[in-house]
Amino acid sequence: MTSEPTKPALGNNVFLIGPMGSGKTAVGKQLARLLHLHFYDSDAEIEHRCGVDIPFIFEKEGEAGFRDREREVIDALTQMTDVIVATGGGAVLSELNREHLAGRGRVVYLQTSVDQQLERTRHGRQRPLLYTADPERKLRELMTFRGPLYESIATIVVCTDGRQVRAVADEVVQRLQELSVT
Repeated sequence: MTSEPTKPALGNNVFLIGPMGSGKTAVGKQLARLLHLHFYDSDAEIEHRCGVDIPFIFEKEGEAGFRDREREVIDALTQMTDVIVATGGGAVLSELNREHLAGRGRVVYLQTSVDQQLERTRHGRQRPLLYTADPERKLRELMTFRGPLYESIATIVVCTDGRQVRAVADEVVQRLQELSVT
């Protein structure tokens, strides 16, 4: 009698990925309340550890310096247990980040359209990649490259366009429960 190989335990960890403006932080906070887990935002954790905001890190160290810091934080946060982690939109650019996210918990891709992203990010000043004359073009470029990376590690894909945070969080909880039954 042969047995199938066992998958490593994923615990209760849920990692939210998706583009800027998809609602990762807001949905993550709501999920943490619903599931009684601890919430972390990887960008906020980077700022906390550095003592400066992300635009300052981009200005002083460039995107490469920021991505190095992001890898360290993603590694640390994904090693924790019973957490909901909202990642930055570009966290999936690193193969190591993708491995850590996919291997240490369930990955929820919060999918949203570029139009919705524009609406949700238009007043924000904390998004260095949108410091451009044509934010819509930049968002489309980012999605062309990042979209397949999000999909490649997603356990669940949930569209957030035109939806309230609670409705998205409720759907994520339902879909996670369905996974644990199978």
